[in-house]
Amino acid sequence: MGFKQAVVLAAGEGERLRPFTASKPKVMIRVANKPILQYVVEALERNGIRRILFVVGYKKEKIMDYFGDGKDFGVEIDYVFQKHLLGTGDAVKQAENKTDDRFLVLSGDNVIQADTISDSELLAMNGEEDGNAILIKAHKDVSKYGVVIVKNGMVEDIIEKPGEEISKLVNTGIYAFKKEIFEFMEAELTSALRSMIRQGERIKACETYGAWLDAVYPWDILRLNEIVLKENPAKVEGKIERGVTIDGKVSIGKNSVIRANSYVKGPVIIGENCEIGPNACIFSSTSIGNDAAIGAFTEIRDSVLMNGVKIGSFSSIQDSIFDTGSFAEGGFIARSEETEIEIGGEHRLVKIGAMVGEHCEIGNTVIAHSGTIIGNRCRIKSMKELSGKMPDGSRVV
Repeated sequence: MGFKQAVVLAAGEGERLRPFTASKPKVMIRVANKPILQYVVEALERNGIRRILFVVGYKKEKIMDYFGDGKDFGVEIDYVFQKHLLGTGDAVKQAENKTDDRFLVLSGDNVIQADTISDSELLAMNGEEDGNAILIKAHKDVSKYGVVIVKNGMVEDIIEKPGEEISKLVNTGIYAFKKEIFEFMEAELTSALRSMIRQGERIKACETYGAWLDAVYPWDILRLNEIVLKENPAKVEGKIERGVTIDGKVSIGKNSVIRANSYVKGPVIIGENCEIGPNACIFSSTSIGNDAAIGAFTEIRDSVLMNGVKIGSFSSIQDSIFDTGSFAEGGFIARSEETEIEIGGEHRLVKIGAMVGEHCEIGNTVIAHSGTIIGNRCRIKSMKELSGKMPDGSRVV
């Protein structure tokens, strides 16, 4: 008997990803023009797991409006609510009355592919003797994950965010469970698993070599985007005017126009109803959502522009993220270099341009220094130089 059902945890906010999670949950951040959660749904569907239970909470209507009953994605989606975000164990507990005797649990905020779960022994788990299992993956930076200690193919312990490197194997947050898991459930899933191990229950460690990518900080969106775009097929459905050069894997959606003498170097994805150029340059590892416009002589590289973003002429944007509906007039410069950024009390050295929230209006000839974070619905007048962090609703006059 294989698995027919998956519980997908999608209730969290993702506070460290602000400003991009102020109006939507982390799982709905788009990478290569698709919400992160959609990659999980597609991976399950391709493995024949078509009954999916979403545990939702923060801004749940954004998930429910997009996925509905799942029919458009070839699956059946049902929802349960986690009223208070008390932890992953509590989230799974909400699904207790709706689960099969055996089911998968996945985190909705990781980009995975079909082979992430099919290449491991996880889906082969069967019968009473197999019990429960956890999917693990070798990772070079284990400091922000739960590290799994494995002995003879079984989980011996799980250590959250260890100070020293005790193992290269991290917990992916993907599990195969029997219904008995609910007898051990605690606020956090890993605590429940450790209790089980202490009481002599066996938890199998299944290693995956497939894609498993998570976004913890805003700049991770760029890293995920770059990796996912490499797998994105080339498909041109829009209109290409004379003198345009398309080089490499480029996907252009319906009703989009690439104006004369523009240059697009893949991997790049451009959504539907977009207008690019003339004489614009879109360089590799760039995603541009639907209903976007890029002005003449503008250059964009290694960036993520969500739906409805408009960038004026003679702009230059690198290693930057623009959320839905934001608008920059001509001559906008987002500089990118290594800089130290503080998020949630942590200091990180990263190469990053500007991070711009939803529905911002930026005037002419504005320069954003590396690491500038512009909150949602900010208004910035022309001829300004920006750095640091601007809270939601800021006015720069």
